Amino acid sequence: MFEQLFKNIDNILHTDSGCGTELDYVEQTSWILFLKYLDDLEEDKKKSAILSGKKYEYILSPEYRWNTWACPKN
Repeated sequence: MFEQLFKNIDNILHTDSGCGTELDYVEQTSWILFLKYLDDLEEDKKKSAILSGKKYEYILSPEYRWNTWACPKN
């Protein structure tokens, strides 16, 4: 599952101008994966807060959350 995801990311980034090898865009790939991890972490914390009857306040602004820019629902 993740292997195909990485291949898809690699294919998209490899077509950018100025990218000759995977090493040219490893920084961007790492950043994208970090943002996904951070979004998942916040969702877990939100669910835990709801289950304990507390209110959760996101660290990231809405425009920087994964669902807003990486996989919009419209």
